[in-house]
Amino acid sequence: MTQVAEVQGYTNRHDRYPTRIASEPSMLQRNEPAVWGKPADGPFDAAALAGHEARGFTIVDNVLDAGEVTSCREELDRLSRDPSMLDGGRVITERGSDEVRSVFDVHRRSDVVAALIRDGRILDRARQLLGSDVYIHQSRINSMPGFKGTGFYWHSDFETWHAEDGLPVPRAVSCSITLTENYPFNGSLMVMPGSHTRFVQCVGATPDDNYTSSLVEQEVGVPRREDVTRMAAEFGIDQFTGAAGTALWFDSNVMHGSGNNITPYPRSNLFLVFNSVENTLVEPFAAPRPRPDYIASRDFTPLS
Repeated sequence: MTQVAEVQGYTNRHDRYPTRIASEPSMLQRNEPAVWGKPADGPFDAAALAGHEARGFTIVDNVLDAGEVTSCREELDRLSRDPSMLDGGRVITERGSDEVRSVFDVHRRSDVVAALIRDGRILDRARQLLGSDVYIHQSRINSMPGFKGTGFYWHSDFETWHAEDGLPVPRAVSCSITLTENYPFNGSLMVMPGSHTRFVQCVGATPDDNYTSSLVEQEVGVPRREDVTRMAAEFGIDQFTGAAGTALWFDSNVMHGSGNNITPYPRSNLFLVFNSVENTLVEPFAAPRPRPDYIASRDFTPLS
């Protein structure tokens, strides 16, 4: 059941993280923690939670076994060819080709993914990190084919979700699960540890239906080169690599990106974005209208 988007204390007139501005952008200090729960609330122990609070991300090995990885990859192939997914805009292809870049809304179109988001290995960690019941804000599979896969420029997911979806504060977390080996050389994700503590304002108004182009190549809502340079000097850059079945939990405001894949080795990852039920969407803070529900869900029903 879709509930009314209402969050006490947050309105578009009280924006803690203004962005898509016309003036000189700034880096704002984050007000909220990355970890809202306690060690007793889930699988992460005190040391792991402290590390996540400091870095903004945590890597967990061997979350899925080989059979589960195969099932997820088969679902990627099936959904990529599903006419209803293609016609509904849920399959995003690379610019100038029919190579699949992303498939959205997979948790509502795949029994395999629907079961996975409720699996204790995943759901218990999401609840612990966010300190509340959670729902799926977004689910997708990102695919980066060999030789042809193009990267994702540096960005904070929260900046986009705040501006275009109406996510009030960064009380959301993503779980990226590798479905293929993620090497240092096949477009694996780069993250800036500790960058989640800053919110980088971006310049430029959001065009109408920006998602129709930004999901292929994001041009609005990305930091300036001088801001990326400054953050890299302060925080450094780590790279997420690992065997298929590895999970990266990362805060919604972590600065991250990936390069092109010019190797023969394809890369694909399942992304599950959990949001706190105490942080549900309001009207977008810097866009004419909300993005479609298959990109930013407004079904706030807690997962169980």
